[in-house]
Amino acid sequence: MAWNKSIRQLHRWLSIIFTLTVIANFAAMAMGEPPAWVVYAPLPPLFLLLLSGLYMFALPYARRGGRSAG
Repeated sequence: MAWNKSIRQLHRWLSIIFTLTVIANFAAMAMGEPPAWVVYAPLPPLFLLLLSGLYMFALPYARRGGRSAG
């Protein structure tokens, strides 16, 4: 269970990091043409959010062991 709790906590922190990078991206765009690293900065946290989110999405199905609900 500690593993699942750690994944959830990681997902929460990644969402905060992703949100901050998107805000920084918009702020940089308001000042003119931003450098490429600012534009692409949200992508690594977004990819990690995808992985952790898919893990949490599949977790209840994996616990059931593939049995049907009905």
